[in-house]
Amino acid sequence: MPHTLKTVADLEAIYGAPNPRSLLKEIDHLNADYRAFVEASPFIVLSSVGAGGTDASPKGDAPGFVRIVDERTLAIPDRPGNNRIDNLRNIIEDGRVSVLFIVPGAGETLRVNGTATISADPALLASFAVQDKLPRSVILVQVQSVYFHCSKALVRSKLWERAQEPKPALPTAGRILQRISGGAFDGEAYDRELPERLKTTLY
Repeated sequence: MPHTLKTVADLEAIYGAPNPRSLLKEIDHLNADYRAFVEASPFIVLSSVGAGGTDASPKGDAPGFVRIVDERTLAIPDRPGNNRIDNLRNIIEDGRVSVLFIVPGAGETLRVNGTATISADPALLASFAVQDKLPRSVILVQVQSVYFHCSKALVRSKLWERAQEPKPALPTAGRILQRISGGAFDGEAYDRELPERLKTTLY
């Protein structure tokens, strides 16, 4: 493809030099301003890389569910899910992660890059108990760089304004599974039972 950009020089010919402010705002630790984003965020996207490829998984809980251990360490509880553990497999194999912190109503987002390990320390798990239920493990992120993204992406998407609009007519989880399985999966039963199942399996 003749118009494919293949080198850094190709990119720089189009984009030019970075805005100096974009370099200034990247630091190697969580200062007071960046801590505020972590403490206010109820939702993150955790990205990882491993032998099987890349992964980006959503994680959410009450604001501040990601614990700031110190200015260079974060602790993320891993709650019950589907047991694919794609991110955890990648962390075992490689360790490099990125965490994007999103705060409802805020335009800026915070990105933390670093390396991760996984802990099953009983005392650490107990410290993250919710409704007397422990996480399966805790992901410990050693912070290497912290950077805040400006609000342009959220302004263009009108993300928070659209949250007030009627929900799009998307296929339900049950319908998706039923179609993928060629009709072997009972999607109606899955959707009908989902609200109650969420109540009992959330933690």
